[in-house]
Amino acid sequence: SFPMSVSQPQTPESLKAEILKLVREYYSAAFGSSPFIPGETPIPYAGRVFDDDELACLVEAGLDFWLTSGRFADRFEHDFARFCGIRYAMLVNSGSSANLAALSCLTSPKLGERQLRPGDEVITLATGFPTTVNPIVQNQLVPVFVDVDLATYNLDVTQLEAAYTERTRAIMVAHTLGNPFDLDAVTSFAKRRNLWLIEDCCDAVGATYKGKTVGTFGDLSTVSFYPAHHITMGEGGCVLTDNTILKTLVESFRDWGRDCWCAPGKEDTCGKRFGWKIGDLPEGYDHKYIYTHIGYNLKLTDMQAAVGVAQLQKLPAFIAARRQNFADLYEGLKDLEEFFVLPKATEGSEPSWFGFPLAIRKGAPFTRRGVTQQLEARRISTRLLFGGNLVRQPAYLNVPHRTVGKLPNADFVMENVFWIGVYPGLGRQAIEFILETFHQLKA
Repeated sequence: SFPMSVSQPQTPESLKAEILKLVREYYSAAFGSSPFIPGETPIPYAGRVFDDDELACLVEAGLDFWLTSGRFADRFEHDFARFCGIRYAMLVNSGSSANLAALSCLTSPKLGERQLRPGDEVITLATGFPTTVNPIVQNQLVPVFVDVDLATYNLDVTQLEAAYTERTRAIMVAHTLGNPFDLDAVTSFAKRRNLWLIEDCCDAVGATYKGKTVGTFGDLSTVSFYPAHHITMGEGGCVLTDNTILKTLVESFRDWGRDCWCAPGKEDTCGKRFGWKIGDLPEGYDHKYIYTHIGYNLKLTDMQAAVGVAQLQKLPAFIAARRQNFADLYEGLKDLEEFFVLPKATEGSEPSWFGFPLAIRKGAPFTRRGVTQQLEARRISTRLLFGGNLVRQPAYLNVPHRTVGKLPNADFVMENVFWIGVYPGLGRQAIEFILETFHQLKA
């Protein structure tokens, strides 16, 4: 008889390697490409683009079972800050939460005379996304709505002075569909009037203005990692800043409002955990349980961050693909300019396009509703420019606010503008089918 071989017990490391190998094989089996069939294959306005790297990172983070923010979050914050050319990146659970944390941190008493107080005014765009505006309202501040520039769909910077009063303390506005707003005009106005500036870059990761990355001009900036955006974590967002004080305040509002800045699972980072005397608390009260702000829990999981780590490696290629898809659509629709107003990049900028906006010209033989219905009938997804004129949205009808004039351009956007996708998942066949469909539109 032959001696029986005794198998060696597998280590956690060898098991993990085997699991991740199978995950990559699973990706190939489960997410294989299918042929494009014109009129049948959906052409979404946006979507996640991923491969086996994202699945492997996600599973690896799951095997760690750390669950809350951990090593993958730390890595992403470091690498994303470097990509953006800024000192600090603080992950949160959505782009909307990023806006909430960024604006809320400016209400901190620790900012002294520059603290935002109830009744103070914040300039914003009438056609912006709701969660760019909502934190203003939620912090008992007053949104001041500026009209939109119909060439770029960004705020009309000629109205900034008219928007200003002695109660104006900040500007919070997004780069629309990845097209930077006029940062020279806005930053000079903010500096002259001593205003905080928050750049909402949720649709504009990688866009530049005069060679400088958006998100590096304001005191704070925000990013979204929702599946529709430039990279995704499923959900997720980020606040960016170069200011150490603002970084600490953002983290406080993100992490329950606590004064302590220890990372999850850590303690005594400050070296005097039981040596503080703050407010009316007893001297030496545990710093981990001292709260100096009315905060939230806006952290994300390490599994989300792990997906982001893999996505970040693809970001330059994603941005290039968006720009190429935009250029192909623009070239293919130029001969229809008698019916459509084509989008225009802000002077001095290189957008990182989120979508391709179009306006129906007065006198065109079809309406926006007619065009979008024909596109949707052929499985080409369309979207309106968010909420149009937000002042007319039900949520804001009874909210204290000011407007600069009657906002006629915002009304035009609400009635005539829509957009289609340029995301990296669009293949050449999809682009050609989109252009073919536009040229076959019926009145």
